[in-house]
Amino acid sequence: MTGKQAREAPRSVVARRLAALAGFVAGCLAVGWLGGLVTETSIDTWYPTLEKPSWTPPNLAFPAVWTILYVLMGVAAWLVWRDGAPGRRLRPLGLFVLQLLLNAVWTSFFFGLRSPGLALLDIALLLAAILATILAFRRVNRIAAWLLLPYLCWTGYAAALTFAIWRMNS
Repeated sequence: MTGKQAREAPRSVVARRLAALAGFVAGCLAVGWLGGLVTETSIDTWYPTLEKPSWTPPNLAFPAVWTILYVLMGVAAWLVWRDGAPGRRLRPLGLFVLQLLLNAVWTSFFFGLRSPGLALLDIALLLAAILATILAFRRVNRIAAWLLLPYLCWTGYAAALTFAIWRMNS
């Protein structure tokens, strides 16, 4: 290998890793964007008619918080992809995809079907899937696991809010 080839090899690795990072973050943000499309159908019509607890955040808080969380989730998944051997990263990333799907289903149940009850069942599964993902990520990259903790906390808050809305409107 020539000196020039040796210098270009690390650059191609860095470029590939940056492209993968962008892909993981974009994938997570895409889930949020799709959820936003579903939310749009109810946020100005059905959602305002619901009784909500006094500790419900303003509507503008949700896209801001979720954008940050989706970026953190994408970075966490990328760290596991980057650091895990192919055999070690399959299960953690599979759990990650599962929780991402459950995340999208919650939005579809709550805003799409306008069913807080179904959303409540889904979010219970989502919390378990997030916790399982954190534990699996921890075995590959501890920072990746830490990056998912804000998501777990916010989803716990969302579960309490979903429960309160379900109770107040049943």
